[in-house]
Amino acid sequence: MVPVGGVTGLYMQLTPTGAKSWILRMLIGGRRRDIGLGGFPTVTLSQAREKAREARDKVERGVDPVEERKAARARLIEARRKGMLFSEAVDKALAAKLDAFRNEKHRAQWRSTLDNYAIPEIGAMPVGAIDTAAVLRCLQPIWATKTETATRLRGRIEAVLSWATVAGHRSGDNPARWSGNLKELLPAASKVAKESNHPALQLDDAAPWFADLRAREGFPARALEFLALTAARSGEVRGARWDEIDLAKALWIVPAHRMKMQREHRVPLTAEAVDLLKALPRLDRNPLVFPGAKGGQLSDMALSMLMKRQHTAAVDRGAEGYLDRVSKRPAVPHGLRSTFRDWVAERTQYPGEMAEVALAHRISNAVEAAYRRGDMIEKRRRMMADWANFLSDRALGGNVVRIG
Repeated sequence: MVPVGGVTGLYMQLTPTGAKSWILRMLIGGRRRDIGLGGFPTVTLSQAREKAREARDKVERGVDPVEERKAARARLIEARRKGMLFSEAVDKALAAKLDAFRNEKHRAQWRSTLDNYAIPEIGAMPVGAIDTAAVLRCLQPIWATKTETATRLRGRIEAVLSWATVAGHRSGDNPARWSGNLKELLPAASKVAKESNHPALQLDDAAPWFADLRAREGFPARALEFLALTAARSGEVRGARWDEIDLAKALWIVPAHRMKMQREHRVPLTAEAVDLLKALPRLDRNPLVFPGAKGGQLSDMALSMLMKRQHTAAVDRGAEGYLDRVSKRPAVPHGLRSTFRDWVAERTQYPGEMAEVALAHRISNAVEAAYRRGDMIEKRRRMMADWANFLSDRALGGNVVRIG
């Protein structure tokens, strides 16, 4: 180091690489301290002397410039941490919860809900600034129309803010909590759930709708037809693989990791479903039963848009279309499961519990013992055959009772 004069203890430090910087060397509280004043030529000699004088003045006033600088840096780091944006917190919370997700699909759904409904409203807000009003801006637009999605969204916002609190990025109560907070501002999900049910096909519309569907071509049409015949969920059908299906035994076994309830589900296939599968072309090296245009999985929108086109075409023909009886909204693919459940209750003598097994719903412990143990596969086979007859508008038999 080379003393430069002008201020006692001011030196220019030279490194082997040729870099130059200013150092103020002095005793503070009996300890020698080297205080960096910046590099040359960014900091000129006159500027270095001015900084050195200011540092000496602080020491005379009892202030340690080194500790002061450390404290300022700590405050800046803390401010940055407190200023973490909600969108950033989502990424961090997702990484922390990675092991908690059952599969990649669940992780994608968790993120998608936040991306669609929370990030546009509060993504740019610091997590420490998010209050109940901000959370309500995310929830209120969909609370009555997409209640199930809204309740999941609330829980996911709560989880992100909970992580942010534990990680030190915010403090205080969680504004997304339900009890004692949002519960006082939003109606219970159970009270609005009926209004947000998926629009279902009316029973009297089932046969003409199914006939229209069977006249259409393409994988989306066949996937929707298979969905109707099996009363399965859209995701289960769109993700169906050939190795899950035994055509000889007319059986489709959906593995647990693809089921909502995380439990293997056996689906008896009707003659119509088997014929449908046998007629499908199989793409080389593609395990999917109903592949999309680019070989990947069909989108949920592909099936939804197909039903929408069916409704529009019916209206164009002068009919009312395929409307839900209560909401008067056009029926959607998931609503076909409700149509099946209504058919069992209103047009047959099959036990309601057996229909619940067919739908892979979570049911009571008592029913689990009576129905789930063996899953009544052959009795359900007869029920699904009668359902196929109903959809095809054929004479019904078995345990079906005509009404009206």
